[in-house]
Amino acid sequence: MEYYTWILTFHVMAFMSWMAMLFYLPRIFVYHTEHKNKPDYVEVAKIQELKIYKVIGAPAMWATVFSGAYMIYTNMELMAQPWMHAKLLLVVLLIIYSISLDKIRLKLNCEKCQKSGKFFRAYNEVPTILAILIVTYVITKSIPVGFSIGITLFFVFIMIMIMRAKPKTTKKEEI
Repeated sequence: MEYYTWILTFHVMAFMSWMAMLFYLPRIFVYHTEHKNKPDYVEVAKIQELKIYKVIGAPAMWATVFSGAYMIYTNMELMAQPWMHAKLLLVVLLIIYSISLDKIRLKLNCEKCQKSGKFFRAYNEVPTILAILIVTYVITKSIPVGFSIGITLFFVFIMIMIMRAKPKTTKKEEI
């Protein structure tokens, strides 16, 4: 199993790359949505959205999934651990979230997306909570229920506050 550490290293790096896309793409959606009236800006945003999803995000997601599956295959005892089942459930949710970003990207590309910048700011919190829980389960090799519920409620609160926030006005708008 001397190569297991190398596979684990690759898995962690792939996960970090995938998370970078999951954190950054919704932020680009915020700017894309909030600058719809600037065609030149929107065209640049579309290029960024495509590249970050297709060049970084999707390959990193598949690299994470395949390297993780290979690690489980070589160490089937992992599947006897309840925390691994919880982690895999969260990974499935991350995959669904990742696919949803591509669907949103395609809608934005066709100008058929009606979501607001506020929505994308709140939606951007989803991978954060999932990543916190995944890392917690992997490091502690347990499912700390109180922590899991508490951190989830905290992020739900953050998302609600984001959605309820009043838009900022600029000096020009006040005049």
